[in-house]
Amino acid sequence: MRYFVIFAALALAVAGLLTRIADRAVRTPAPQTAAVAVVEPARTTPSAGSRSITIPRDARGHFQVDARVDGRRLGFMVDTGASTIALTASNAKRLGIHPSPGDFSVNVRTANGTVRAAPATLNMVEVGGLVVRDVRALVVPDNALSDNLLGMSFLAKLRRFEYANGKLVLEQ
Repeated sequence: MRYFVIFAALALAVAGLLTRIADRAVRTPAPQTAAVAVVEPARTTPSAGSRSITIPRDARGHFQVDARVDGRRLGFMVDTGASTIALTASNAKRLGIHPSPGDFSVNVRTANGTVRAAPATLNMVEVGGLVVRDVRALVVPDNALSDNLLGMSFLAKLRRFEYANGKLVLEQ
């Protein structure tokens, strides 16, 4: 009989403990929800009249986006250290921008050294539903950059941009 009473008391204690654990699990959001948000691709989230997109890092740790520039789709690496958008000459040609040799009048320092670039203005740049108009850009020789750069001439026209939790958030 004594063992029966001890077993019953232990069973009640375990049941009470399991009830508390179940209550906490219901009140606390599941951690899987946050993990799913981290791996989602760039997305648009409307909030109080503004739009934002979240861009996860790629395998190299960079933030890559697809943009529509004057109606054409181009890939960019987001670069907060670049003062303007930088386009390779071949991508500029796809947009109908054909600078003459004399237009390459701006000295630019890149990871590959100093090069001369040609100034240009892009009518419209759209990234994930965020639209910016009349954006300054530079056209650089193809060998100067491996990627087009989405620099501060675009980012500064947004409401905010922020790096948090391994993601880049752009908001307009």
